[in-house]
Amino acid sequence: MNNVLECKKIVKNFHDGDRELKILRGVNLKVPEGEILSISGSSGAGKSTLLHIMGTLDDPSGGELLYNGNPLSKMNKSSINRLRNEELGFVFQFYHLLPEFTALENVMMPALTQGLPRKQCMERAEELLVKVGLQDRMTHKPGKLSGGEQQRVAIGRALFNNPSLVLADEPTGNLDEHTGHEILDLIWELNEKDNITLVLVTHDLSLAKRSHRWVHLHEGKAELK
Repeated sequence: MNNVLECKKIVKNFHDGDRELKILRGVNLKVPEGEILSISGSSGAGKSTLLHIMGTLDDPSGGELLYNGNPLSKMNKSSINRLRNEELGFVFQFYHLLPEFTALENVMMPALTQGLPRKQCMERAEELLVKVGLQDRMTHKPGKLSGGEQQRVAIGRALFNNPSLVLADEPTGNLDEHTGHEILDLIWELNEKDNITLVLVTHDLSLAKRSHRWVHLHEGKAELK
C-alpha cells in the first residue's frame, strides 16, 4: 500500500533564551493511503507541532518528511507551497471561516484566490456542502451557523482540491459531545466512501481507539498503541 506520508526521525527543537527545548526526538511514522491515524499525547507533548510539520506549515530541526515517496528536502519553496495548496487539506479546532462570506463562498475561497473560474469553484463547493449535509445552509454566513455546521463548512473547504491527505487538529475540541460525535461520524463516512486519508490530533481517547491506527507522543517519541 502506498504511503501518502512518511516521517523519518523527525526532530523539533525550540530555543527559550539560553535553553534548548527538545519537543520531538526522532519521530518515525507512516500514513498509508486510506488510513485514519490518530495522534494523542499530554499537553505540550508536541502533537500540534508534529501536525504542523506534517502539513509543511513548520520546518523540522532534523529528519526527513516524504510525500508519496518524495522527500521535501529535495523540493524548493515553490514546490512545497504547491504541494500544500494542492495535496493537503486542513481542519482546525477553531474553524477559521471568513465571517463576511457565506458557507458556499468560504468553501470556494481558497480556489478563488488561486484564480480558478468562479463557476467551476461554485459547482465544486455546492457538491461538497451537499456531501457534508449542508445543502440547506449554503447561503448562510458563519454567524448564522452552529459550531457543528461551521466545522462541516471547514471540512468541505479542506476537501476542495481532492487532497491526498487531510490533517485535523482537535476537530471536535470546540464542540459539545453530541455535535462532536456527528462530526466524527461524518469524517469516518468520508473515509469509507471516498477513501480519504486523515491524520487527527486528539486528546479524546475514544476517538483515538476508533482510528485505524493510534500513536501516542511521549517524551518526544511516537509510540504505537
